[in-house]
Amino acid sequence: MNTGTPWAKGRLTGGLSGPRLLFGRMYEDWGVERQVFPAPGAKVLCIASAGDTAAALAALGYDVTAVDINPHQLAYARARLAGGPTLGGTAEKGMRLGRSTAALLLPGWRPHRLRDFLRLDDPAEQARRWHRDLDGPGLRRLMRLALRPGGILAAALRPSFAGAVPARFDEVLHRRIERTVVRHPNATNPWLSRLLTGEDPPGTPPPYAPHTRLVHGDVTAVLEGARRGSYDAVTLSNVLDGPGPAFAHRLRAAVRHAVRPGGAVVLRSAREPGPSGPGWAAEDRSVLWGVVRAVRLGATADDDRRIEP
Repeated sequence: MNTGTPWAKGRLTGGLSGPRLLFGRMYEDWGVERQVFPAPGAKVLCIASAGDTAAALAALGYDVTAVDINPHQLAYARARLAGGPTLGGTAEKGMRLGRSTAALLLPGWRPHRLRDFLRLDDPAEQARRWHRDLDGPGLRRLMRLALRPGGILAAALRPSFAGAVPARFDEVLHRRIERTVVRHPNATNPWLSRLLTGEDPPGTPPPYAPHTRLVHGDVTAVLEGARRGSYDAVTLSNVLDGPGPAFAHRLRAAVRHAVRPGGAVVLRSAREPGPSGPGWAAEDRSVLWGVVRAVRLGATADDDRRIEP
C-alpha cells in the first residue's frame, strides 16, 4: 500500500529533473490560526513552504517548527526568514502568465486599475467595482481556457495534482474570488493583492523569523517521530491535495499522536467542500481554499470537536 506523497518529488509540473522551488509566497490567511490556536507560547507545527506562515506565527509569540519535504523549498524558507529576497516559484510563474494575459486583453485587469481596486476598503463598493470593471465574459473565457479539465493548468500539472483540482475550476475559483471581494476589505487583504498583482501591498513587512526551527522531511514522518502530545497545534495546507486515502489515514494517526488532547488542528484543501460546507474557508482571505477545517482534538477521535467560524 502506497502511503507516500507526490509532494516528495518537489514538482507541480511534469519533467524528469529534480525538485524545484514551488512557492515563492504563501497563500493562507494566518488570521484563522490566530483565532483557533492556543495562547501564544504554545508549541506549533506548520508547513515551511515560503516561510510566511511560520514568520507570522513566530511574530505572534508561538514556538514554531516548520517542516518541508522539498529541500529547495526549505532552503528558500530558511533564507527568506533570515531576510533574503522573495523569488518566484512554479506557482508564481503560472499566475504571472495568467495576469499578463488578462492585462493584455481586459482593460480592467491592467496593473494600475487593479491597484486602484485593491485600495478599496468597503466590500459593497468592491462588489460594485468587481462586477462593473473586472468581471465579465472576457474574464470567464480566459479562466475557462486556463482552468477547465483539458485546459492549460490540467495539461501542465502532474497527474496526482491535476486530479485534486476541482472540476470546472474556472467557475470554482471565480466564486471564491467573488466571495472574498464582497466579504473582506481589499485594503487589509494582502493575499488578494498577491493573487491579482503578484505584489504585497505597500508597507507590508517581509517575513522575518531567523530563529524558526526548520526540519527537512515528510510532515507525516515528522509527526510520527515526535514525542506523543508534543505539539499544542498544527496547521497543514495542501498536504492532502494529491496523495491518496492511505496517506490521509496515516496523517490522521500521526496528528493524533503528536498533538495533545485539547490541541488545535487546521487543515486547508483546494478541493470543493462536502455537505458540511467550507468551514473557515469563507473567513480565509487568501481566496484559493475550498475547505478550511479547524478541529479541537479530544482524548479519542469520537471526542474531537469542530471549531466553528
